[in-house]
Amino acid sequence: MGFDFKEQDNEPLKGASRMHSLEIILDLAGLEKTMSEKDALCRKKNEIYLASIEEMTRNEILPGVAHLIETIQAHDISISLGSASRNARHILDLLEITNRFDAIVDGNDVHRGKPDPEVFLLASEKLGVPPHQCLVIEDAAKGIQAARNAGMLAVGIGDLANLDRADLVLPNLKNMTWTGLLKKLKSSMVS
Repeated sequence: MGFDFKEQDNEPLKGASRMHSLEIILDLAGLEKTMSEKDALCRKKNEIYLASIEEMTRNEILPGVAHLIETIQAHDISISLGSASRNARHILDLLEITNRFDAIVDGNDVHRGKPDPEVFLLASEKLGVPPHQCLVIEDAAKGIQAARNAGMLAVGIGDLANLDRADLVLPNLKNMTWTGLLKKLKSSMVS
């Protein structure tokens, strides 16, 4: 599209729907497109993205995520994925972890993207767990805001500067267990 896209420009795209991401990019570039041009760009971007992820394997699960899921399930706690991506199920299949989730809610299931709480409220409903008893683990500021809007606790994974609305922010999930996460969360809420 003829402009430089820097790494820091990616942060606002996290948790955004496909169309909203494009609108953010167009705004950064100072470009205007018709709706049909936007639709075509979204389709093209998704085709490129799908081709790029076809080689994904279980080895690409972020460090600590599989272990954390195991320790959560060992405590008989239900887990749902709440994603803005319409490709979430396909990615879970490629990573061979689809069956680890009791419910999956993605961009195909919702009408409003994050920071609207719809994705998390639907996940909570599918699990049969009231929102105030849910904990969201999220890497996007929009996702943290969506969790807060849903009345849920939020753990941010990444940089505190981007996730300052979270109840707890961790740089990653390496070596994290369910009990360790709860201890850190309780400690952060006391201070």
